[in-house]
Amino acid sequence: MTLYDELVARGLIAQVTNEAEISDLINNGKATFYIGFDPTADSLTAGHFMALSFMKRLQLAGNKPIALVGGGTGMIGDPSDRTDMRNVMTIETIDYYCECFRKQMSRFIDFGEGKAIMVNNADWLRELNYLDFIRDIGPHFSVNRMLTAECYKNRMEKGLTFFEFNYMIMQAYDFFELYKRYGCNMQFGGDDQWSNMLAGTELIRRKLAKDAHVMTITLLQNSYGEKMGKTAKGAVWLDANKTSPFDFYQYWRNVADDEVISCMKFLTFLPLEEILEMEKWTGEELNRAKEVLAFELTALVHGSELAEQSRETSRELFKSGGAADMPSVVLSEADFEKGAVDVVALLQMSGLCGSKSEARRAVEQGGVEVNGEKITSFSTSYLAEDCYGDGIILRRGKKNYRRVVYKD
Repeated sequence: MTLYDELVARGLIAQVTNEAEISDLINNGKATFYIGFDPTADSLTAGHFMALSFMKRLQLAGNKPIALVGGGTGMIGDPSDRTDMRNVMTIETIDYYCECFRKQMSRFIDFGEGKAIMVNNADWLRELNYLDFIRDIGPHFSVNRMLTAECYKNRMEKGLTFFEFNYMIMQAYDFFELYKRYGCNMQFGGDDQWSNMLAGTELIRRKLAKDAHVMTITLLQNSYGEKMGKTAKGAVWLDANKTSPFDFYQYWRNVADDEVISCMKFLTFLPLEEILEMEKWTGEELNRAKEVLAFELTALVHGSELAEQSRETSRELFKSGGAADMPSVVLSEADFEKGAVDVVALLQMSGLCGSKSEARRAVEQGGVEVNGEKITSFSTSYLAEDCYGDGIILRRGKKNYRRVVYKD
């Protein structure tokens, strides 16, 4: 099976500009392609992970990825799938977020000599002369055509600003610059980016008389048609300080029955034949499939050791309905000193330790975990927001658990 055939079989491909050309390029390792990541936070999310795994898949087949961080486009913000305008960030914040992205991507993509490269579109967008840019690039874009683009529809209802209207032109210009500088002949992105991506191929054709190609990736959605990667607490982050490995594991362990196989196909590197066998599983076997999914993704993001810890903790908690029966402690605002509570206080308040000195000894002896992670410092603290929803799982020893939740 060729790489392109596998991508089709996994359901990853949504739209392409030229199937024959694209399949030839990626099957033979001749694609220099880019995927863009606008810096909207200090961590990538589970939603970004699909793009990263796609990038890794193509790199393993000999193609050259370009990870483009949007230090320039991030100053505007993509209006796609938005009903309101994004908050305008300072340049300092944008640059900090870009650096955070750079560190996280390096765990998935090989940026070694002659391998992938990471580029920041601030290098060309921030220094543009507006009049020169409009004279040179503006004539190649039809306003009438732009207004029909899917990416603007939600914003048109509430009023699309000229500020946001420029985003498509900026993204098209990125592709143009990457083609000139690095021979980038292909762009990949979510299916909601189709209009923006086509604009790039058109600009390259008009300005350079060259052909470039785009492929959109199927959006990962839950059974309600919503983008996956969010919980009641917010986004599922790749940063362990924002979403713990245990919570990350639990997110995928708890996907709906009808979502587990598609997540396997889209996100894991398990052989397709193995996934197709699991597709036949029903009933209790589906829980095994969810464990496989959760372990594989947690290992990719956080490493095998933390994935194993998360799996074991999850099994202990949910064995024989243990999760539902787990004793809980409910915290109020008064329990948080200056908005936080340390692990020593939590152990005492939860009843897992009779005193703070006993709690400190438990930590010193390595017998305390929170959400599957061993606690090594007395000062480890938690905010009220960490305890929203399902709360956090506090463990002392092998079998003593408490669920800690916060209620207003």
